[in-house]
Amino acid sequence: MKFICKKSDLLKGVNIVLKAVPSKTTMSILECILIDASTGQIKMTANDMELGIETVIEGDIQEKGIIAIDAKIFSEIVRKLPDNDVTIETDAGFQMQITCEKARFSIAGKSGEDFSYLPYIEKAEPVVVSQFSLREVIKQTIFSISDNENNKMMTGELFEIDGNRLKVVSLDGHRVSIRNLELKEEYQPRKVIVPGKTLIEVSKILSGEMDALVNLFFTKNHIVFEFDETTVVSRLIEGEYFRIEQMLSTDYETKVKVNKKELLSCIDRATLLIRENDKKPIIIQITDGEMRLKLTSGLGTMNEEIVIEKEGKDILIGFNPKFLIDALRVIDDEMVTLYLVNPKAPCFIRDENQTYIYLILPVNFNSASV
Repeated sequence: MKFICKKSDLLKGVNIVLKAVPSKTTMSILECILIDASTGQIKMTANDMELGIETVIEGDIQEKGIIAIDAKIFSEIVRKLPDNDVTIETDAGFQMQITCEKARFSIAGKSGEDFSYLPYIEKAEPVVVSQFSLREVIKQTIFSISDNENNKMMTGELFEIDGNRLKVVSLDGHRVSIRNLELKEEYQPRKVIVPGKTLIEVSKILSGEMDALVNLFFTKNHIVFEFDETTVVSRLIEGEYFRIEQMLSTDYETKVKVNKKELLSCIDRATLLIRENDKKPIIIQITDGEMRLKLTSGLGTMNEEIVIEKEGKDILIGFNPKFLIDALRVIDDEMVTLYLVNPKAPCFIRDENQTYIYLILPVNFNSASV
């Protein structure tokens, strides 16, 4: 095999597929990137058996061939090459020569035949989403998945398609994040649970351009993201997702409209008094025209007032400040509306059209410290 390509194209391809190389594995072939120049394209693939990524890069193929090469050493070499054309050459003994200007490396590869290729997925009826919208939807929900592998469902996100609407849901037992996205066409109903790890990696690769599109394909066991010159194939999480409709109430006793930036800045300042692993609630007292926020820890006390518009009853309620910050950070609206019932019931942050809904459970606090 022999081909010549720009260092920037090679590095971009490596960085894309590197996201599917496992950090720990007992199968050494999975620690490799497959470089396949046998079909007139330079195709790079990595696969950890749960997540597989394939991308095509530009280049001039002079001799066709295929090789699997250790991802870690290859990526580090490519990253540090001069910014010029790179020549990749392999021999019959799977030795790879990498040449760029006066830099020359020779590293051992493996037979491409031993590599675990991506599963074949029949691509029928793609669901089309803009790259910008998909990246935003992931960013606005991914923070509330759980990292607890004991409950696999919570480590993924529900993707539910119904007509021209895509609903994405995540939860971790303390909060729920929901984004509703309007699609340009109507589609058959689908309901799958996509691993959070897959969505994190996909969001890093997406260009985020409004006009650039992603094709989503669904099978019983897999989801495929196809965009630009890249294909991402991921296993789905099996099982029935939580019935979140039962958690979503439109009833409220108190409705608060507040400037998002002011509220976020205030809670952010309060967290200066919280040490790592210190679970101190922020206590919020809502009265006519005013929201008072207070946080007390071993480092000190913080008090602040914010002007609000209030409908309904006064309320005193406590929250984990991180959960409020996570939700407020990803909301683009200038003003946000909070819906509350009582100090033990969830708080809802949602817009009028319910394009986003954030449910946050309150925490108990000692009222004597207020």
